[in-house]
Amino acid sequence: MRLKAVRRASISFELSVTGRPQMEKTLSYKAYIESPYRSTKHSTYFEVYDKLLLEYVGKEIVFVEIGILSGGSLFMWREFFGPKARIIGVDLNPAAKKWEDHGFEIYIGSQSDENFWVNFTRQVGPIDVVLDDGGHTYEQQIITTEMLLPMVRDHGILIVEDTHTSYMRGFGSRRYSFIEYAKKMIDRCNQRFSGSGVSTPDRRVWSIQCFESVTAFHVNREATKLLSSPTDNLGINDNAVDFRVYRPRTPGRYPRILKRLKILKYFPGARHLSKLLYALDWSDALGSRSTKKYFKLGDK
Repeated sequence: MRLKAVRRASISFELSVTGRPQMEKTLSYKAYIESPYRSTKHSTYFEVYDKLLLEYVGKEIVFVEIGILSGGSLFMWREFFGPKARIIGVDLNPAAKKWEDHGFEIYIGSQSDENFWVNFTRQVGPIDVVLDDGGHTYEQQIITTEMLLPMVRDHGILIVEDTHTSYMRGFGSRRYSFIEYAKKMIDRCNQRFSGSGVSTPDRRVWSIQCFESVTAFHVNREATKLLSSPTDNLGINDNAVDFRVYRPRTPGRYPRILKRLKILKYFPGARHLSKLLYALDWSDALGSRSTKKYFKLGDK
């Protein structure tokens, strides 16, 4: 008890020095420091944990954590979720089996091995919450997500931690980083829109949340099947002009070129070329030049 009190005092002092006292107010942090075994977490994660996981506290859920190391996080999550939660740990180290003596289910295998996940899901069944705190390579993160998403129940969640490795060397080809994969998943979510032209959109993920170093995939298959179509509340119509479709009539640089080269109108296809150049000019008017700078923010 004395050792735990000293440890708490040391953590509190560190927080006061670094200016991060907010995490002390979270339920997940309180469970973290109550764990009898060692665990390490980034200080910004605890508010994210509470935001994403408080709704599962006290419920009969299946929780899977990949990467358990010294076992401390297993005890943390049991304290956080409560005694009704089924806590399952996955690790590559066979020594992690010892945590079964404390009432946890432990599976040993590589998270980048698809066959391991096939056997795992057959034995475990549906899952409510997945937390990937494993090896953090892109291969591990992406394969884990792809293999476990189908097993997450509706209203469940799959969370990937330490996604900052997508901007670091040594975790795989950054062309195929986890964040690039997550961007593709965002595209797939938006392709469910009826006007996208995609005939078979991806319906595994309802929404995606991104925090510093954490990405969360929310599963709600029924919601992904809803048809996105315009609605009207049938209120009084004042016949306002919709300025979204307003086109400025001032000619830009391309139409000016055509005007000077009047002889072009006698050539075949000149009318089509004129329409194309007007369209190019309109795309410039929509801000492709003025907004380009915002795509460079944060670039090195």
